[in-house]
Amino acid sequence: MLVFDVNETLTDLSPLAAPMARAGLPEHGLQTWFAGVLRDGIALSLAGGHASFGDVARDGLRTLAAATPGVGDPEAAADQVLAALPRLPLHPDVPDGVRALRAAGYRLATLTNGSAATTRAVLDREGLTDCFETHLDVEAVGRWKPAREAYAHAVDAVGVPADEVVLVSVHPWDIDGAARAGLATAWLRRTPRPYPAAQLPAAIEATGVRDLADRLGAQGQLIDGEGIG
Repeated sequence: MLVFDVNETLTDLSPLAAPMARAGLPEHGLQTWFAGVLRDGIALSLAGGHASFGDVARDGLRTLAAATPGVGDPEAAADQVLAALPRLPLHPDVPDGVRALRAAGYRLATLTNGSAATTRAVLDREGLTDCFETHLDVEAVGRWKPAREAYAHAVDAVGVPADEVVLVSVHPWDIDGAARAGLATAWLRRTPRPYPAAQLPAAIEATGVRDLADRLGAQGQLIDGEGIG
């Protein structure tokens, strides 16, 4: 069973720069804003609190808008950017890779700190909805990944033992969290940045979903000697 992270793993966030610019926000602030959303959402979980991805993302955009000269209405600016999330494109390798994995007999699901509804909207637009059994988010447990409870929620939802579930993500912190929760892991290395030495490594590394499908096929559908069908 392969469980995919969504933001940056399947979806390309770079087109958000355009609605940010239209809202008067600095395009170069995209990565800083998104990193801040992850930081604040995860920090809330660590402190025992919880807020949805949308609420944390809105707070970050309002803060960015307030610090940007010429932005008249921070709420309207946030609305403009958040409305673009369901329209984000997938990375080019994703459609072929997902279809190849399904054709090979793998069961697929998604797990996001964002919204399962947004995930469904993106994949439905690309004609990939039926390739996945379920789309999950962390609202049911009120704990953002990499909290152990988030991964346990996915394991329970798909009805597969944790060591037979592979978390696929572009984020090393997500890989590390899933590994500590007992899942197998696959890291998508979409940039030249190295994997952090301080975090538990992934069982398999690929450059994208299509490459992952090819590597799993070459390995006889095995990761670390354990079946992951």
